Amino acid sequence: MSDETGATAGGGGETGPGTAGGAGRRVRVVLVDDHRMFRTGVQAEIGRTEITGVEVVGEAADVDQAVTVITATRPEVVLLDVHLPGGGGVEVLRRCAGLMAAAEHPVRFLALSVSDAAEDVIGVIRGGARGYVTKTITGDDLVDSIFRVQEGDAVFSPRLAGFVLDAFASTDAPPVDEDLDRLTQREREVLRLIARGYAYKEVAKQLYISVKTVESHVSAVLRKLQLSNRHELTRWATARRLV
Repeated sequence: MSDETGATAGGGGETGPGTAGGAGRRVRVVLVDDHRMFRTGVQAEIGRTEITGVEVVGEAADVDQAVTVITATRPEVVLLDVHLPGGGGVEVLRRCAGLMAAAEHPVRFLALSVSDAAEDVIGVIRGGARGYVTKTITGDDLVDSIFRVQEGDAVFSPRLAGFVLDAFASTDAPPVDEDLDRLTQREREVLRLIARGYAYKEVAKQLYISVKTVESHVSAVLRKLQLSNRHELTRWATARRLV
């Protein structure tokens, strides 16, 4: 996690790792991400309950696990990755709609993802998430964001808030892109990074996957979109404002 500072919408005073625990505040959190090493890193960063006030009560690596753990533990906040095996973060939100709508002790969701794509942000917010921050957020700001979401605020990384404002300011539903719909969430993520000029090794590092897996995803994208090479792929993505 680097030095990004989260932007927030809504009220509430400043809180952070140095003050949340000291003030006696507590929040129970479930981590949902398909990369075990990332979950371990987040746990180490924010899970020092006596300091941060954050108690990590469960983890999950895919949609089915997430729904099971969230239902069993009923945390105040779920840190949710957008791209998950089994249907993605939006599917978790759909299956946990009843928990989000609970009159007492609702479960609130904060998306935490490597993706900063507008369609990912808008998709999970429409699904019911209270906010969206990228994985470049600092540990202090992530703890602050968790407490704000617990309190009912909406929280976004700085550049992502504009996506939501633009989407909900429009009364027209975005057109369906049938070509884009052929791609899985992971293929879209690889597509976006390749179109931005990332080398395969850089894409692999960004997404915590192997170079061979990146190559497989690129081949699948080219086949599904009927494109010949990454240059055509870049033009295709640029025309749709995906980069």
